[in-house]
Amino acid sequence: MFNIKEIDASELAQWVNDASHKLRVIDVRQMEEIAMGTVPKAESLPLHTLPMRLNELSPSEKLVIICRSGARSAQACQFLQQQGYANVYNLRGGMMRWVQSGFPAHQLG
Repeated sequence: MFNIKEIDASELAQWVNDASHKLRVIDVRQMEEIAMGTVPKAESLPLHTLPMRLNELSPSEKLVIICRSGARSAQACQFLQQQGYANVYNLRGGMMRWVQSGFPAHQLG
């Protein structure tokens, strides 16, 4: 079992707002879920497409994976770690915790 690194909503908000943090926020939910709002600067990459789209992500990048509750993103983190991606973080509590923490949910794009 891999040890999945987690990040909480307030830490992610700081990272997203700090240009020195070179990171990509990957939302693994379905498009209709993402349409309700996501983290600023997030990109859509639904969980079921991850194996086919792995080449779009670089192992050297810092990746923060998000979903609704943190379960699917944890699966994605585990998969990425198995593929040799070491710099992967799961948003603890997902978008539910993000919104509960008072952070805005943005429209994609």
